[in-house]
Amino acid sequence: MSKAKSVVIGEFVAIEIDGAVAKVTFDRGDLLNALSAQAMEELRDAAQSLAAETQCHSVVLTGGSAISAGADLKDPRLTDRSKLSLLEQREAVKLGPDMCQAWADLEQITICAIERFCVGGGLALAVSCDHRVMATDAHARLPEVPLGMNMSWRSVPRIVALIGPAKSKELVILGRRVEADEALAWGLVDRVAEPGTTLDHAMKMAQSYASLPPVAVRMAKQAIDTSASPLGFATSFMDRDQFLLSRLANDEPAPKA
Repeated sequence: MSKAKSVVIGEFVAIEIDGAVAKVTFDRGDLLNALSAQAMEELRDAAQSLAAETQCHSVVLTGGSAISAGADLKDPRLTDRSKLSLLEQREAVKLGPDMCQAWADLEQITICAIERFCVGGGLALAVSCDHRVMATDAHARLPEVPLGMNMSWRSVPRIVALIGPAKSKELVILGRRVEADEALAWGLVDRVAEPGTTLDHAMKMAQSYASLPPVAVRMAKQAIDTSASPLGFATSFMDRDQFLLSRLANDEPAPKA
């Protein structure tokens, strides 16, 4: 019988590998679990470290009290870039998309367990995984466009592949709060579970995938993902530049008549 292996990735992220299933826990020890620059680096590094784990066939991502409330607006590395050159700013805003891409690139099946809420960059991270299990009292929301920013991190093609263009416009453009039952009906999540049990359900799903021939699973995943979003990169490669533009522009809504 193999022993569980634990790896700490920095301050906020830990990996536990038990047999063929890895559990990645992102926990900042508060109610928001916001995505600071450090947290994003650790989540990116965790995915990259698992990419080389040939004995690990499925990965579960879970949060502390929640996956994430989105970007940490108190982190000066994310909010104070006024002294950086344009090229340095462009490099700095790669962190979010690089984190999400590291998770999307994993050949293992990935499952995100969502408690309480999944907002902004937290949802961008969740849709980078293959599956999502959401608590019945949880919700998802993307506030970026209503706040005058674009939805970036190369997440739009992933969202469209899951829920289609019309519902994507409600989620991305209107910033609609989507409750668990609606998220399930839309296809944004794959399972709903009682609060506090999403990790258990995600682990059971992970074990089901891990019991299958691993090479065949990885090839099938790659084929399905490519079929679902063949133009994903072509339609999202500019979104970090669009983000910089939207941050610099004064894009106020039209005055009411």
